[in-house]
Amino acid sequence: MAELKEKLRADLSAAMKQRDTAVTGVLRMALAAVGKEEVSGKQQRELSDDEVLKVLSKEAKKRDEASEAFRSAGRAEQADSEASEAEVLRRYLPQQLSDDELSSLVTEAIAEVEAELGERPGMKQMGQVMKAANAKAAGRAEGGKVAGIVKAQLQG
Repeated sequence: MAELKEKLRADLSAAMKQRDTAVTGVLRMALAAVGKEEVSGKQQRELSDDEVLKVLSKEAKKRDEASEAFRSAGRAEQADSEASEAEVLRRYLPQQLSDDELSSLVTEAIAEVEAELGERPGMKQMGQVMKAANAKAAGRAEGGKVAGIVKAQLQG
């Protein structure tokens, strides 16, 4: 069984004992999202830690987007609530890469693709570079952010 899922369950139990309703609600939602992912598809399966991380990352991103939407609509209280939920979820996610780390990672990915092709990759090979860069980032950076840096380096 996935260790991360067990950690979520243990933390939920601890939050319930401490009567921390905010954390309890977020962890229940996270476990429900994991459970939903486990039963989606043709047959039920147990998620690996990497798959659980993807679910948690997706849920955190949803909270960030909802927070932005509430903030732009002038509903600060709901925006703060969504932002705090996202922070609880981020406790379980790996540390995000800084812009400098991500940039050097993309440079390495471009060098790998260049070694495969025998020439410097251009915009036509962006997909290959993205595949290599995302493999190196391994969930520690958003895809859109990686794509922006890849595009900038390929054009420049």
